[in-house]
Amino acid sequence: MKVGIVGASGYSGEVLVKLLLGHPQATLAAVTSRTHAGKPLAAVIPAVRGADRGLRFSDSDPAALAAGDLDLFFLALPHGTAATYARALVAAGKRVIDLSADFRIADLATYQRYYGEHHAPELLPQARFVLPELTPPAWQAETKLVAAPGCYPTSILVPLTPLLKAGLVTRGHIVANSFSGVSGAGKKVEEAYLFCERAESARAYALVKHRHLAEVEEQLALHTGAATVIQFNPHLAPMRRGIATTITVPAAPGATIDQLYAAWRAAYEGRPFVQLLPTGETPDTAHVTGTNRIDCSAVHDPRTGNFVITSALDNLVKGASGQAVQIMNLWCGFDETAGLR
Repeated sequence: MKVGIVGASGYSGEVLVKLLLGHPQATLAAVTSRTHAGKPLAAVIPAVRGADRGLRFSDSDPAALAAGDLDLFFLALPHGTAATYARALVAAGKRVIDLSADFRIADLATYQRYYGEHHAPELLPQARFVLPELTPPAWQAETKLVAAPGCYPTSILVPLTPLLKAGLVTRGHIVANSFSGVSGAGKKVEEAYLFCERAESARAYALVKHRHLAEVEEQLALHTGAATVIQFNPHLAPMRRGIATTITVPAAPGATIDQLYAAWRAAYEGRPFVQLLPTGETPDTAHVTGTNRIDCSAVHDPRTGNFVITSALDNLVKGASGQAVQIMNLWCGFDETAGLR
């Protein structure tokens, strides 16, 4: 199967390039970038020298891409830009996996509140948000357009959703504190993201209204059948990549840590990319960097009556490009782990 990456020179695009060049059943046939059009792939991403198969960056023209013979496209583009490409590609019958936020939120008013104008609102009803471990498999036959989840939402939704569904935690006063590596901000030249500014420095940002909050709360409502409000506190950490999340949530009356782990095992048995650590052993971003894995753990605090849940993942792999390849594998009937191990 021939696939292409639109916007292949950003951090997520680079990881997609590396994964797809080594994929056993998908052939990377096109990489686009308006900035690097005409340049050899290996000149822009030196890490793939010798494995690049002579690929060159082409210009990112939606009509030309739609008219080509590629079967599936990954959109590794900023929100707002991705929608324009999705419109042309979906109309041409191509499968599209969008790594931006353009199709993660089903409700147009909510999208506009957090992101502003939507450039292809007519596609929202047919788009499907897919977190592979949580989304029922019917999506594979229902759409040509898939929204891959964000990194912060993945770190929250995977550990929290089964517990809400099982009634083991309450919906009141859920607090999620997350720390992200600087690559989560993408490749942009701004003072706040320079090495000298970020080294030896950690701070909270976008409190109260971080854009990923809309995605998290909408998905929790869809999966659990009731509106769920969380306090989400994102932080920028002095590391290149990784997400570490701590969720504090009141335990339901009588709920035990053994029941929590039983709910996790029931939800994720046989899912290769969710690893459950013993209670008391907390996940570490150093152990998941470069993998498509999310590690989760929990403890019960008898003093406060809370469960304290921790997760860790690589924001560029399970939080972006690896998860997108995982979605492709499921969509196309490949082994779920193809190209990811």
